[in-house]
Amino acid sequence: MHSAEVSNGERFRFGANWAAFLRTLDEDRIHQAELSLKDMLAVENLQGRRFLDVGSGSGLFSLAARRLGAEVHSLDYDPESVACTRELKRRYFNDDGRWTVEEASVLDDSHLRSLGKFDVVYSWGVLHHTGQMQQALNNVLIPLADSGTLFIAIYNDQGVISRFWSAVKRCYCSGLIGRIAVSGVFIPYFTTLGILKGLSENKNPFAWFSGYRKQRGMSPYYDWIDWLGGYPFEVAKPESLLEFYKAHHFTLDRLITTNNFGCNQYVFKRIAQPALKAA
Repeated sequence: MHSAEVSNGERFRFGANWAAFLRTLDEDRIHQAELSLKDMLAVENLQGRRFLDVGSGSGLFSLAARRLGAEVHSLDYDPESVACTRELKRRYFNDDGRWTVEEASVLDDSHLRSLGKFDVVYSWGVLHHTGQMQQALNNVLIPLADSGTLFIAIYNDQGVISRFWSAVKRCYCSGLIGRIAVSGVFIPYFTTLGILKGLSENKNPFAWFSGYRKQRGMSPYYDWIDWLGGYPFEVAKPESLLEFYKAHHFTLDRLITTNNFGCNQYVFKRIAQPALKAA
């Protein structure tokens, strides 16, 4: 199914991009990923907690969670992403029984039920790429424990601008000519913006690029490719997600929004419901 979707131009090869990113991975990037988890979840460590990484991608945040002490379960629909995550497990936690990696879909609700309950369910920039975002937003609740924490990041809805980017992504995924055309236009554009930002903020054309790894340990180039090719593509306004999760008995613990394209980040806490008394 995955390979057919890629061949038909219906899905981006996320895992191939992450495999290239792993060639840049170093201790500092891993440290930055750990810091971002600690900051957003307001914790010093994840000792004693079960952590589900839905759409593990490169495996970087599964690795970060494991290094923070969590028992980690990583899943991804993309077989190349699964291979990336398994490679990081092999490098850093080979034969570790507290980190499991598998190929699976967040849209498979029966499989999610089989995994048990997790203290933290994490899905950064994933659910909007499933092609069925609403179902995915529902399904991440299935394995979340009572009083558990849900940390998700979803593309910001910019209306007509988002529809433009959807067309760009579809063009990128259409084949070699589409990839060359889109990359040829937007990579120089993004590079120029980065240079101008470095000059305006630090009087250094390279400052923005060198500091980018502080954003979750990521790389600007591979994030650009992920953005340009990331299809399927759906978006949501913060208000709609807040209303949706409030109706499912969640409170908002942390929200970081963007006024541009990119992801809004949400940390929700599940409100434990009182048990019904027997008649």
